Amino acid sequence: MNIAVLGDGAWGSAIAHLLSTNKHRVTLWGPFPDYISEMQKSRSNPRFLPKIKFNDSIVFSSDLKEAVTKSEMLVLALPSQYIRQLLKNLCPFIDKNKHILVDLAKGIEVNTLKRMSEIVTEILGKTNYTVLSGPSHAEEVIKNVPSAVVVASDKPDVGKIVQDAFINPAFRVYYSDDPTGVELGGALKNVYAIAAGVVDGMKLGDNTKAALLTRSIAEMSRLGKALGGGVETFSGLSGIGDLIVTCYSKHSRNRFVGEKLGSGYRLNEILEELNMVVAEGVKTTESAYQLAKKLNIESPIINELHAALYKDKNPKKCINDLMNRVATTEIY
Repeated sequence: MNIAVLGDGAWGSAIAHLLSTNKHRVTLWGPFPDYISEMQKSRSNPRFLPKIKFNDSIVFSSDLKEAVTKSEMLVLALPSQYIRQLLKNLCPFIDKNKHILVDLAKGIEVNTLKRMSEIVTEILGKTNYTVLSGPSHAEEVIKNVPSAVVVASDKPDVGKIVQDAFINPAFRVYYSDDPTGVELGGALKNVYAIAAGVVDGMKLGDNTKAALLTRSIAEMSRLGKALGGGVETFSGLSGIGDLIVTCYSKHSRNRFVGEKLGSGYRLNEILEELNMVVAEGVKTTESAYQLAKKLNIESPIINELHAALYKDKNPKKCINDLMNRVATTEIY
């Protein structure tokens, strides 16, 4: 297939490499012509994936019209808070009957509190939309480390096309008919990964982290179900699977944010150290907090993390308040 990957960060670059390995004709688009030119000359992505060389067949472009009009599949690989503007820019060029959209962004838009599929529908109308998610750090996928993900769509035939396009011996792709649940699992796990990082930064140990992850799964399922996702989806690759890898991996930017927070740094200092590299969970914590409040869903972990990130609450006090809540049954 002719495939345009729209976004030249780590994940977009890794997926472009994977798809070209699968013998597709891939164009990797980025919004900054100078950086795209640098990537084309070096056949690498020095900022996000240093020391990795791209396949020779990948075409690099900063011309959105050219990238879109010559492709049948469009992979949305920008961070979630930039997806709205990307979709607006796509409007003049997209063919909703021809193009298949594959969303990689894992987040919930601030202010509107919309999932990526809802933003797509708002701006483009009905499309061939799919979402791909799961435990799959770019740094390992691009090295062909065995990984498994899930692609979700309410159109099984479209989901099958995407599944076939992405799957290979090192990248196993499952299908789901629950795009809402898969989107929410991929977004919410980033919130809990920051919380897991706080535990690491405070050096609280294995018991604490295991308890946090277990109760995070319960909270994710509760909120996800209220927003329309299937409960079983949160026990799958985009839920528990992505939660585990993001909460433990050295590659996780969200866990890094939490670790710094637990070590005594403030949010503005952490974001400055990230140097414009996006940790999706920071914004998604605000969105998840607002959604849980709006729907009256019990979400103590989200509430305490929100207080630590946005109200300068001491993480030690957050842990203390979580542990001293009224005793209850273990419910999901």
